[in-house]
Amino acid sequence: MSSQPVFWLRCEKKPFEKRAALTPTTAKKLIDAGFEIIVERDEQRIFDDSEYEAVGCKLVENNSWPSAPKDIPIIGLKELPVSTDPLPHTHIHFAHCYKNQAGWTDVLSRFDRGNGTLYDLEFLEDASGRRVAAFGFHAGFAGAAASALAFAAQRRGEKLGQLNPYANETAMIEDVKKKLGGSGKGVKALVMGALGRCGRGAVDLLRKIGLEEDDILKWDLAETAKGGPFDDSKIPSFLTHNTIAASGESRRLRVVVDVSCDTTNPFNPIPIYSINTTFSEPTVGVDLPSGLPSLSVISIDHLPTLLPRESSEQFSIDLLPSLLEFPNRNTVRVWTAAHKLFAKKMEEAKAAA
Repeated sequence: MSSQPVFWLRCEKKPFEKRAALTPTTAKKLIDAGFEIIVERDEQRIFDDSEYEAVGCKLVENNSWPSAPKDIPIIGLKELPVSTDPLPHTHIHFAHCYKNQAGWTDVLSRFDRGNGTLYDLEFLEDASGRRVAAFGFHAGFAGAAASALAFAAQRRGEKLGQLNPYANETAMIEDVKKKLGGSGKGVKALVMGALGRCGRGAVDLLRKIGLEEDDILKWDLAETAKGGPFDDSKIPSFLTHNTIAASGESRRLRVVVDVSCDTTNPFNPIPIYSINTTFSEPTVGVDLPSGLPSLSVISIDHLPTLLPRESSEQFSIDLLPSLLEFPNRNTVRVWTAAHKLFAKKMEEAKAAA
């Protein structure tokens, strides 16, 4: 590594992904602390290139990170496009390959063949095991908004069409309320994990679009400790095809949002769908016996990009203290633990290949 610490912010290739791991705000804080920040030009990103230039970042061509010097860490958000190319750099992003997801060994083999390193953002944890930065609040906030939009479309006898990221929170709330006929009053919602990051975000959105407090059912550990309306099994499921069918024609549930989106995870607690949905096709119908009310699932794995500016700022500010310590990653716990986990998963991938 050069004497001056550097981060290279790559563009995102996932469709509709407008967030950024580094915002102009956090980039400036890193620059003020002595870092050099290199930013790929990206018309898709919610932050304009000029916003990064204005705070002192060096702008480079879109998707040019593969030719970057090998000692410069590459930071992004979502997983890299599928490829067999070896990865020789140090990468910091959400790779979605530590829970036996589909293709996980292929992803890790790229690091093995390139002698690169992965610090997965999902597994950067403090001493108490809590993630140092997460999109949970805005995932819940955006997930609740998407569910309300899908519910409104169902009431009109339609299927929810393409979702487009909003410029800001006010625009989102106004649009959702408008689609619901002016307010969410009269709509009932159940939030599971209501005291966690995602749950708090969902409850916040539901309140802001007008749901009455008694119509927001908040479940957390206390409410689910004794079990719930799901069949007991070795891996308890929150909802199954059987429980949905058993509720018959009187079922009121119309939309399910699975924020975790671990669709291919064998331990998925909502095994009623088999594909991740997208911003262009946000819902998938659950296969049910004829005569039963329809049920839609939203399983978009980057929901916070529905509100990209606010969610990026919150995440990046939370991540900043750890990024400031990255030059000492061989001794700082958050980074040494993440590297140890990477090495462990790499060995598991080799054994499974």
